[in-house]
Amino acid sequence: MEEKRISMRGKNVLGLADFSAEEIRLVLDTAREMKNIIHRDIKKVPTLRGKSIVTLFYEPSTRTRTSFELAGKYLGADVVNITAGSSSIVKGESLRDTLYTIEAMGVDAIVMRHKAEGAAEYASRVVSPVILNAGDGAHAHPSQALLNLFTIEEHKGRLEGLKVAILGDVLHSRVARSDIQGMRKMGLEVHIAGPKTLLPRYLYQEPGVIVHERIEDAIKDADVIEVLRIQLERMKGGLFPTTREYARIFGLNDARLAMAKDDVLVLHPGPMNKGWEISPFVAYGDNSAIQEEVQNGVAIRMALYTLVLTGGKQA
Repeated sequence: MEEKRISMRGKNVLGLADFSAEEIRLVLDTAREMKNIIHRDIKKVPTLRGKSIVTLFYEPSTRTRTSFELAGKYLGADVVNITAGSSSIVKGESLRDTLYTIEAMGVDAIVMRHKAEGAAEYASRVVSPVILNAGDGAHAHPSQALLNLFTIEEHKGRLEGLKVAILGDVLHSRVARSDIQGMRKMGLEVHIAGPKTLLPRYLYQEPGVIVHERIEDAIKDADVIEVLRIQLERMKGGLFPTTREYARIFGLNDARLAMAKDDVLVLHPGPMNKGWEISPFVAYGDNSAIQEEVQNGVAIRMALYTLVLTGGKQA
């Protein structure tokens, strides 16, 4: 009996909680094909010719917004960028009305970043274009988690059974939440460490997640270390004494890196607070794949566009 092929056409990309392991695998395999396009002299294919995409960002972004834009353009789509500071949002226009306006223009997909958790899900309920969540508050960042999985697999040749240490500000990190969901579904062993004030309660009841009091215990024999950014802009203060103290106790430096496996892979979603959560030596060292993550982000977002807008059909 012929196996039925998975189709993601029309699927809203809201979070990896909504993805099966088979769908994650499909995205990763498709991204591998997309990365070949990025390496060409002429980075242009007609896969999404005639499709229109709007990126709607209520929060600042460099890597995510630019990579979503380039991903669409490499695939032949028309891409329009809207930021909060340069639109009718500054005049008080509501999210609902902004979404209605974009929908009325006949777009096929909306890539959306918003400070409110659940904003992307709300958008998927009020308008018809496909919604791709580029980050909603501290809730989810599915494409970042997918590009992390893609980067890990490229370097390690597999995902299942690898030990991953996620370090730092989990409380405010949408990346960490999506990472944990995706990594568990793909069979990775997840270890967490950071200040107790920055570790949300749900972690302690999360199956397949091991929480450590000491960063050294999480790092020991790790195959992958992901360092999270200290998100001072989301904090009210009092969660740790000083950034200098944080670096001393929880920062990833060369001495702590040596506790992991020799070929450990170091990741960071960016932007980095160098000298705080990660030392410059580690950030730019031989084990770092931080810049490679940026390129892989374009490939992953190309894969998502292709799968949700065409069902995987490439021109």
